[in-house]
Amino acid sequence: MSASNRSPVDLDRERKRLNIVTQETRFSLIQDILGHPTQLPTLKELDYVNPSKSQTTIRQHLQHLIDVDIVEEVVLPSDRRQNDLPYKFYGLSDEGQHFLAAHKLLRAEETLHTIYSQVEKTDAVQRYEDAPRPER
Repeated sequence: MSASNRSPVDLDRERKRLNIVTQETRFSLIQDILGHPTQLPTLKELDYVNPSKSQTTIRQHLQHLIDVDIVEEVVLPSDRRQNDLPYKFYGLSDEGQHFLAAHKLLRAEETLHTIYSQVEKTDAVQRYEDAPRPER
């Protein structure tokens, strides 16, 4: 649907989403999600690859992305949880994938995987990266 065929409400929603997605920290989080091997990082992993941001700041920015249906929190079923391993993960929602693709914001996905794979990780972060993930 072209912009001329959209209602003012749809266009306002689109502008709001673009504004939220392109904010520097949120765009960085989206890139981190896309670069993650499973595209389902934990808060701890996102914190590790964003050392200049606090976990609280990251959580707040993730919530903005969740509120506009770009990112979703994905929870590991209780029967698959293990002690001392994460059970909450963050990934792009189906709507988020569609939105980012429509705005050509997924073109660097392969490059982001390569960059993320080259990040030197602590044992704790590697343990989180290797933790079981929910099916999507």
